[in-house]
Amino acid sequence: MKRVIVASGNPVKVQATLNAFTRMFAPGQFEVDGARVPSGVGAQPMSDAETLRGAEQRAEAAEKQEERADFWVGIEGGVEENGGELLAFAWVVVRSAGFSARGRSGSFVLPAPVSDLIRAGKELGEADDIVFGRRNSKQKEGALGLLTGKVIDRRELYEHAILLALVPFKSSELYSGGASDAPLAQ
Repeated sequence: MKRVIVASGNPVKVQATLNAFTRMFAPGQFEVDGARVPSGVGAQPMSDAETLRGAEQRAEAAEKQEERADFWVGIEGGVEENGGELLAFAWVVVRSAGFSARGRSGSFVLPAPVSDLIRAGKELGEADDIVFGRRNSKQKEGALGLLTGKVIDRRELYEHAILLALVPFKSSELYSGGASDAPLAQ
């Protein structure tokens, strides 16, 4: 059984990580736990670069805090201005001893009422709760689930990004330095 530490106590991120590792490799091979660690970036990352840095720093902090694991996963959701619209997305960094990979989710446009609150200093989850009259939506369906009526939700968005970050682990022979370092090389 391989131990995976997610750099978050959010159950959505923990479940997305378990689902992705299980889908990419095999059921029953992984135990996933959360660890609360700082991102080292703003509470609401406002650019692609800041969001990626947050994911990298979370994965690194989780590794320092929980050394007895096989993988450490940093997930950071962020937003970025694009043509007058605010796009939401997430970066994921997966680390193992001597190997690191990353993946990014798709992005989606946030509606003006949510965007305006974020531009005024609110985090996305807080803005969603205000606009949609919810409580703690970031530990449930998130903005995407609220906007799509749960056709796709926050967990699925993260799961997809985690799967993308796991590609170099799955196909390590094709990635520079990966063949000897990736612990799950097939």
